[in-house]
Amino acid sequence: MFTLLKTEGAARRGRFETVHGTVETPVFMNVGTCATVKGGISAEDLREVGCQVELSNTYHLHLRPGDELIKGQGGLHRFMNWDRPILTDSGGFQVFSLASLRKITEEGVRFASHIDGRRIFMGPEESMRIQSNLGSTIAMAFDECVANPSPYQYVKESSDRTVRWLARCKTEMARLNSLEGTVNPHQLLFGINQGGTYPDLRIDNMKRIAEMDLDGYAIGGLAVGEETQVMYDLIETVEPYMPKDRPRYLMGVGTPLNIIEGVYRGIDFFDCVMPSRNARHGNLFTWHGKMNIGNEKYATDPRPIDEGCGCPACRNHSRAYIRHLLKAEEMLGMRLAVLHNLYFYNELAARIRDAIDRGVFSEFRDKYSKILGERSEN
Repeated sequence: MFTLLKTEGAARRGRFETVHGTVETPVFMNVGTCATVKGGISAEDLREVGCQVELSNTYHLHLRPGDELIKGQGGLHRFMNWDRPILTDSGGFQVFSLASLRKITEEGVRFASHIDGRRIFMGPEESMRIQSNLGSTIAMAFDECVANPSPYQYVKESSDRTVRWLARCKTEMARLNSLEGTVNPHQLLFGINQGGTYPDLRIDNMKRIAEMDLDGYAIGGLAVGEETQVMYDLIETVEPYMPKDRPRYLMGVGTPLNIIEGVYRGIDFFDCVMPSRNARHGNLFTWHGKMNIGNEKYATDPRPIDEGCGCPACRNHSRAYIRHLLKAEEMLGMRLAVLHNLYFYNELAARIRDAIDRGVFSEFRDKYSKILGERSEN
């Protein structure tokens, strides 16, 4: 399913073939938590801005509208009219983000719904059943994401439990994929490396899950409180123990610079809500740096957001107009800003792939690491 086409140092150029289409890597997955990207973005829009993989949230779709309802509609692909790959996270991140509303045991996690307070139980089997109902291309294993830093002994116990949960996920997915009437009997399973900020726990966890012969492997539990350099160091610690012939996914990361540095350290898949969330507040990414389009200096600026950009917003509208829409709290302004940022992130991944193909990724990294993290003066 995964073919490694070329490398440059640790950076990898690959191709991942799935039942819902082929993914060229490195890839940025566009986050559509509730089967849509916030900001009024449709599946047709995602195709236009170059999205290869859409990511949806197991926990949120389980609560609303319900995974059984989505199964009855033919699965998530048909429900949202998206014919390319979908990755669903497992609900494990909500173990972290809803810490005040949950209780963890060996069996799984008991939540209080953030919507209406009703009690919910989710363990490895429940997560797999929900994701099977959704019919996503890639299902993520159920895990616990711990806060950084956390006490060593707690992280060790959590990491060990995550490995045991992964074995249960694999068994349950095999059972579900064999059933008649399963939405996607070719559903793939990615395991998640945990271990907090402790290198020995990260390595031990990665060695153990690598033995399970999964379809892909993720590094989870980073970008949740630790310094950025700590995250980079941990990727370098774990990477030698990740199977070379399977895709690698750095969960919930991140900025354009994070993505470039992640690729430099051997990562293939990325996702983050940052491009859409920032866009809704007027914070835009361009090839000459970050831009806050709400600034007064753009009030009469007739240029597009980025003169080298081919997104729908830049092809058709000025900075002045988009700034006006956002200031007036018109939904179109938010939509155009989100389309721009998503296009930028997908184009960033495409340019990274091209740079690796041409053997110039190190030059690409040197150039854009100095630009993309800075505030644009253009």
